[in-house]
Amino acid sequence: MRKVLIILVLIFISIVVGYFSFIYYVPYSEGVRSGELIKISKKGVVIKTWEGEISQGISGAQIFQFSVEDKQKKEVLDLQKYQGKYVKVYYKERYKNLFWLGDTKYFITKVVKEKSPHFRGD
Repeated sequence: MRKVLIILVLIFISIVVGYFSFIYYVPYSEGVRSGELIKISKKGVVIKTWEGEISQGISGAQIFQFSVEDKQKKEVLDLQKYQGKYVKVYYKERYKNLFWLGDTKYFITKVVKEKSPHFRGD
């Protein structure tokens, strides 16, 4: 009886570890979005996560919300530096969001400053 219980617990732990490993390491999609960076902030009460928004239209009707993992320090600094500027962000989308990593399923992997197609001076 004890041996069966140990095997069942090990199977359960393996399933849970496999599930979260799949969600974390296997991206659902990867892509690029560009727009005006309108927000980057660290938020949360117990678990702090980096969250941001990009306006993808002139009226601000289309907002792309994203998260940045804590280990992406260069990207966080770039986003803070480019606040209010036109940027291109590379991201990976996960199957589900993991609350300890961020509020969204979209995680930024690279940030590049771009020239705005709407304004000549920027």
